[in-house]
Amino acid sequence: MTGLHPQTRAVHPPVIVPEGSEPVGVPIYQGHLFSFDSGDGLAAAFQGPDEAFFYGRMGNPTVRSLERAVTELEGGAGALATASGMGAISAVLLAVLRSGDHVVAQSALYGGTHALLLDLAERWGVEVTFIPGDDPAEVRDALRPDTRVLYLETVANPTTHVTDLPAFTEAVRGRDVLTVVDNTFTPILCKPIDHGVDVVIHSTTKYLSGHGDVVGGIAVFADSAVHHRVWKHSLELGTAAAPFAAWLTIRGLATLPMRVARQSASALDIAGRLAAHPSVTRVHYPGLSDHPQHEAARRLLPDGAGGVLAFELAGGRDAGGTFSEAVRLIGLGPSLGAAVSLVMHPASTSHRQMDAASLAAAGIGEGTVRLSIGLEHPDDLWADIEQALAKAA
Repeated sequence: MTGLHPQTRAVHPPVIVPEGSEPVGVPIYQGHLFSFDSGDGLAAAFQGPDEAFFYGRMGNPTVRSLERAVTELEGGAGALATASGMGAISAVLLAVLRSGDHVVAQSALYGGTHALLLDLAERWGVEVTFIPGDDPAEVRDALRPDTRVLYLETVANPTTHVTDLPAFTEAVRGRDVLTVVDNTFTPILCKPIDHGVDVVIHSTTKYLSGHGDVVGGIAVFADSAVHHRVWKHSLELGTAAAPFAAWLTIRGLATLPMRVARQSASALDIAGRLAAHPSVTRVHYPGLSDHPQHEAARRLLPDGAGGVLAFELAGGRDAGGTFSEAVRLIGLGPSLGAAVSLVMHPASTSHRQMDAASLAAAGIGEGTVRLSIGLEHPDDLWADIEQALAKAA
């Protein structure tokens, strides 16, 4: 463009598309608008999640790189990255459910998921049946002609209950039921789609990004038609992930296998030490032989049981609160899966939406403490845990 006025040149800087080379890392495409040479090309871009980019809420090159990377990790047909883990959960459930539908869900769920299901029941007339998740017969008994979703967690938050995914997906085989599994606790360690799951959810805030500097979510789909359906509805919800958050998550993926392996090994070490401590009445960790679903964990998670564990303190609620405030190296915080270790008292934080009966049904006690193991040396972690246990005794 020649002969233009300065104010016009300022608005139209040259856009450089690399030729003859390509970036080693994924670039951040912060711009949210894309132009076309033809009206037909723009019209075609509206048709689906894998078409040309035209507006940031519908798709972005950096975000799509994340979606394709996690799709490959999970063995899916497509993915939808969102601004938070709850954004991914909401996008899926709001896209596939309508008034009068029925959901079967395990009772030990992340508190935000539990709250969303109750909200759908109250305001939309979606009926929800909660099951313990111990036996696939529970699913068969709960199924109805209007059941549309079976919602599970590979490893439940915070009880570490392990769901036998092959058995539970078999229970709905041949039915018009979408199986949705939250796999946030066990990326790399478990691929639910290989076990018959339709949709896999991750809070990318946790292990996938891994550095405590991202809020995000992603849903991975075994079937491209379901992916397209949820993507289309997500445009109305406005759940799109931001390019910079997607870029940070991509950066974290590079070290995901090494981080998860280290965190799993340290968690098993700490769980064993806690089990022998007199102030601890019970330890919830699938890697321990006395865990109720240990055999299922060995089949589903052969390379490690993850970096999250929970334990019960003999002193109940007061002891749980004291311990959480007494740790020094370990942070008192609400998340998990980062490089730093974090502790939390679920009954007063992540599961505060649940009443006493719901907590009991989910297997959460007044003195339950959740511990997310980071990358610190396990001996240093244990020294901090031991001094906090002494104060909580």
